[in-house]
Amino acid sequence: MVSHHLLSMQIGLKLLLSPLNTNVVVRTACCTVGIVLPVYSTFKAIEMRDQNERQKWLLYWAAYGSFSIVEAFKDKFLYWFPLYYHMKFAFLVWLQLPSADGAKQLYINHLLPFFMRHQARLDHILELFHGELAKFISTHQAEIQSAKVLLGKTLSSGSSFGNILQQPAQGRVVGTIEGPAEQVETSESEDES
Repeated sequence: MVSHHLLSMQIGLKLLLSPLNTNVVVRTACCTVGIVLPVYSTFKAIEMRDQNERQKWLLYWAAYGSFSIVEAFKDKFLYWFPLYYHMKFAFLVWLQLPSADGAKQLYINHLLPFFMRHQARLDHILELFHGELAKFISTHQAEIQSAKVLLGKTLSSGSSFGNILQQPAQGRVVGTIEGPAEQVETSESEDES
């Protein structure tokens, strides 16, 4: 059993570190290490009410989010680097390794000084964003209400979205969406009574 486990680890490392492979394996590893495992670890930290673990994962998400913002703006340039995903994978592992404490180092050395220096400006931008969001919600209240009613009906029917598209109702074509006029009238009549 141990030799089987060792063999699978060696194969996994060869797939991950081979520059001749497609990026699919390494991109999947990046997603798993960068998002899936941290989400579960964050869940555990929240539910165990462990302040040290919560702090660790808050620092990780601050570092990961900042990295994702940079990556989004530089994606056309970064993806041309050979072994980019291999370097990204190593970076994501470094962020989480307890011995390296990478997320904490990145936060203390770079993010904290940046946010402290630009805090007033970022707060102002955030206030503007919230104001615009409130205006948008106010302007589109009817559409939002229609979407809520439609979502509520969909969820209350016990069917998933995939089942709705796969199992047509009588007289309807698969994959079509009925207009919101019927739902709006229903929600308005419910509100009036």
